[in-house]
Amino acid sequence: MALEITDSSFQETVLKSDKPVLVDFWAVWCGPCRTLGPIIEEVAADFEGKAVVGKVDVDNNQEISMQYGIRNIPTVLIFKNGEVVDKLVGVTPKEIIAEKLSAHL
Repeated sequence: MALEITDSSFQETVLKSDKPVLVDFWAVWCGPCRTLGPIIEEVAADFEGKAVVGKVDVDNNQEISMQYGIRNIPTVLIFKNGEVVDKLVGVTPKEIIAEKLSAHL
């Protein structure tokens, strides 16, 4: 299951992780985000133990959303060693998300 990541847990969960981290920036009111949600959960299950997969609610965590310039949602960022290494905007097929995350394992 994807972790809930907040402004206060972001540094520890994402930036200090020794594994690649996929972060889905989303909001409850966003229709495309609700479409992507189950895909993110499948990716989380598939990569359990190999990567961290989490979600940031942009309405409740505006500091992190602003810091990374999130203007459109859903946006997926992939981090490795505390740095953004890939970005996907919009609803993206599971295969592409998995391929992008696998490239950073």
